This record gives sequence, structure tokens and C-alpha cells, in this order.
Amino acid sequence: MVPERIEREIRIDAPVERVWTVVTEPEHLNRWLGDTAEIDLRPGGAGLLVWEKYGASRLRVERVEPPHLFAFRWARGEDQPVPGKATLVEMSLTAEGEGTLLRVVESGFPELDLPEEEKERYVAENTGGWRSELDELREYLARPHAG
Repeated sequence: MVPERIEREIRIDAPVERVWTVVTEPEHLNRWLGDTAEIDLRPGGAGLLVWEKYGASRLRVERVEPPHLFAFRWARGEDQPVPGKATLVEMSLTAEGEGTLLRVVESGFPELDLPEEEKERYVAENTGGWRSELDELREYLARPHAG
């Protein structure tokens, strides 16, 4: 059975405003999340993330509540980021002392218009992907010039 969601939390030694900048601005997204990034940071705004190794994902921004919540739908390849073709990614940022707790929830896997085995592979790939990408985010933010 395909799970509804992937959840991951990490603690980052950087203030919430700095983490917000790095998770929402293309010049930083392409340093930890993809190889290139474009985003119109407003509800309904479009975006594109490209990985040389994995291809492209189209984005549609759902919510922007600086500096605490950023949500978008993303779909692989040529699919449009709409329910049934895309999952929803929600990034919640909470200040913890001088650091930030970042919680990422990606949901909507059972609703994807894909065969069950492809949904399962998608969940597995994204579970590993979020682990890797969020580790890269933490490493990027450890650099003094990032954000």
C-alpha cells in the first residue's frame, strides 16, 4: 500500500529568516535542491526544478507565508502540477533558539494517476531524495556566504 505522505524534520543552525531565503529563492535552491531552479514566489506562481541526472519537475506555488510556510505542488517531466499528476510539498519553518526546525511533508502519493508499482517507486525515490537534499541544505547553510 502506498503511503499518503513522506515526513522529515531537520534542525538547522541558522535563523529562520536565513533558512526561508535558502528554501524559496532560485539562486539558493539550485545550490541544494536541483541543478537549476526558477520560481515565481506567489500563490499560483509557476516554477521549474531541473536535475541533470533526474530530469525536470514543474512547480505551482500553493502557499507563501514568510518566513514560516512554503508549499508547492510538483510534477515530473511534462505533467502539470495539479492534483492527480503532482504531490504537495509543505515546508514549515519554526525558530528554535538561534536555529530552525524545518519540517518537510510531501503528500498525495495515492492520488497520483500512476500504476501502483510506479507510485511505490516514486515514494521510495522521494524518501531517499528528501534525506539527501535536506542534508545538502544543512551543509549549504553551514557555509558563511549561503543565504
